[in-house]
Amino acid sequence: MTQRVLTGITTTGILHLGNYVGALRPAIAASREAGVESFFFMADYHALIKCDEPERIERSRLQIAATWLAAGLDTERVVFYRQSDIPEIPELTWLLTCVTSKGQMNRAHAYKGAVDANLAAGEDADAGITMGLYSYPILMAADILMFNAHRVPVGKDQVQHIEMCRDVAQRFNHLFGRGSGFFVLPEAQVDAEMELLPGLDGRKMSKSYDNVIPLFEGGARALKDAIARIVTDSRLPGEPKETEGSHLVSIYDAFATPAQREAFRAELRAGLAWGEAKQRLFELIDAEIGPMRERYDSLMANPERIEEILQQGATKARAIAAPLLAQLREAVGLRRFQPLKAAVQEAKLKAALPVFKQYREADGKFYFKLNSAEGQVLLQSQGLEQGREAGQWVVRLKREPAALAEAPVQLGEGVSAAAVAEALSALAAAELAAEAAKQKA
Repeated sequence: MTQRVLTGITTTGILHLGNYVGALRPAIAASREAGVESFFFMADYHALIKCDEPERIERSRLQIAATWLAAGLDTERVVFYRQSDIPEIPELTWLLTCVTSKGQMNRAHAYKGAVDANLAAGEDADAGITMGLYSYPILMAADILMFNAHRVPVGKDQVQHIEMCRDVAQRFNHLFGRGSGFFVLPEAQVDAEMELLPGLDGRKMSKSYDNVIPLFEGGARALKDAIARIVTDSRLPGEPKETEGSHLVSIYDAFATPAQREAFRAELRAGLAWGEAKQRLFELIDAEIGPMRERYDSLMANPERIEEILQQGATKARAIAAPLLAQLREAVGLRRFQPLKAAVQEAKLKAALPVFKQYREADGKFYFKLNSAEGQVLLQSQGLEQGREAGQWVVRLKREPAALAEAPVQLGEGVSAAAVAEALSALAAAELAAEAAKQKA
């Protein structure tokens, strides 16, 4: 089954070499894997929480979009969009807000951290805390659930927000799902081996430490100047260098082949001068990112090209988001008014349809079954390890009756395959008719 993976980045700054090695490069590589449907977006609504400088946000959005594209993101294969171009996201945020408890938001790490800092400074607990900061985990949940992402690559500090997202999705499914789930429950993907590039001083590369190596900004000269400032020991040319624990060597490793790594270490142990080592490092990095920098500069000089790509991405994203939001509006009662006769006929039609049910047994496994309108069990699933598997199969069988052949199910007692096929076809037809009626309305 295809896995949807969603990656977002807040647009408040410029990406550096550490972002490229730790996030961009592996994410782009993962998007090319078979069986993966990738969504990449610029979280510019989230940026408003942290930044009240319009020009900075505008500039950052452009630079980050150009960086993703220059680094090789294939927009024919992935969905690449700005969060603010998808109006369904803030609407979904409100629907989710209405089923999210305040107590849950009180436990969010970012909010608790801000409260603790205020109390330590002798200020009011909520001094300077906006509702944007307080409720941004709900906006993050909407980002994820809008596209029913299965996996979300995050750092350890964001795992709590994925757990909150799962809780909110389960609550919405329970309140409004009527036996089937609207939302897939996402999993946090924390890469324990994610490459964290050291900065100029050996600490984690971060703007807050003022130790970053630029990616594209400033061109090759800025890259070379930054590499020249990498802190090394005082061993002279000709003296053997210690490679273990050297952050210059760690940065080299992030771009080198195994053979290059071995040769570089051998030269350092043989007395290679640090200045020459830094020149080797510059040449190695520039060989990889130099062509990307040219694409970046071209894109930055023609922002209308970036805008066109993002609008195409927004169209693809909204083709997924709009139908789902229409279902959610219907589920919570935000429906168009109909003639009473038509409403009664529709209610009778729905009552006569077969119904999927999902549940969990005492063995801890998750199950689903398809009941006829009279209550007869037409299909019974095997036990599944995760609830989201059951939900995914229910959604798929509703939309694709042909998926029955590979589903982990067995026919109900005395039920024929033809009867099940007829029931699934009726469900699929009902869904298509409902969508057509909404579009006509």
